[in-house]
Amino acid sequence: MALGQGRIREQALSDQVDAEANKVSDLEDQVAQLDDQVAATQDEVDRERAQVAGLALSLYRRPSNWLVLLAGAKDLRQALQDGAGALVAGRRAHALQLRLESDLAKLKAERALRQADLEQEKAVKASLEADLKQLDSELNLQDDISNQLLDLADQMQSALPDLQSQSPAEAAQLIQLLEAQQRTLAAAEEQRAWSLAAAGSGRYEFSGLLPAGAPVTDLKLEWPMTGSVISQPFGPTDFALEPPFGPYPHFHTGIDLAQASGTRVTAAAAGLVVVASLGRVGYGNFVVVAHGHGVETLYGHLKTIDVAVGDQVAVGQFIGLEGSSGFSTGPHLHFELRISGQPADSMLYLPPPGYRAK
Repeated sequence: MALGQGRIREQALSDQVDAEANKVSDLEDQVAQLDDQVAATQDEVDRERAQVAGLALSLYRRPSNWLVLLAGAKDLRQALQDGAGALVAGRRAHALQLRLESDLAKLKAERALRQADLEQEKAVKASLEADLKQLDSELNLQDDISNQLLDLADQMQSALPDLQSQSPAEAAQLIQLLEAQQRTLAAAEEQRAWSLAAAGSGRYEFSGLLPAGAPVTDLKLEWPMTGSVISQPFGPTDFALEPPFGPYPHFHTGIDLAQASGTRVTAAAAGLVVVASLGRVGYGNFVVVAHGHGVETLYGHLKTIDVAVGDQVAVGQFIGLEGSSGFSTGPHLHFELRISGQPADSMLYLPPPGYRAK
């Protein structure tokens, strides 16, 4: 991404973090209020239980046989009224106790819901804070890469007169040094690109917009650019600017598809755009689409980008124009597939050249 766009996104993420912090604070207040209501209702329940228990004890101590009660009473009417009043009072007290216990259960259930909401918002806030920290780190890295690129350009410009005056051996040594610096920049840009992709995919998986879990076993891709020629395959290469991978000193982590500059580039599968970056090194202008289950595709060296982070794309949907941005020797599309963060040969999942699914 361009630095200006990155800083805008950083501010947007910061605003989201602040909004989530306010939600967390509001929910904490609601939980605290419910705690107070639960405590007050519990006190009422305890008081009513004590009253019911006292009333039950007083009734227990009275003669249980109504004939005995009536025989011992001086005033029959008063005895009947006392007995009936005690029963009514007991029923009312018991009903009040049941209502209070029901209210208490509802309050506890409501508190449990608010607590669950609070924990969820805390998790969202923590995720956004992690994204913000990651983005800030990536932007700082991009600043550093841009500065290194400018320094490298200055060095190359300054080295041109020296190359003509130096011996072939000295010139070759200087060229090797400059190429090594280019490889370092390319490797740093590659790491930055896939760190951004991992952060974006993780965020959308966390929110449920992308399926997580083990990679699908029946992955199928479509050609992102029709009528093109494969100018460089996936795998080990002698091309000096390719970064190392595994035991190989130079490894091409995707396939290069060559066509006339400005050819339309389309999504190889349906998914969510997690990176749309403008750059001058490595992949140049590139897009990463996440497809869920740890599957991601990258479209590099674009001339233009016509999607934005968060866009949902369908298979075959236009995402940009082929170009030669970044470290590129000519117009082509660098198409890269990663599964669970590891480069994979996309040819294993693409249809035969010339075939396109209907």
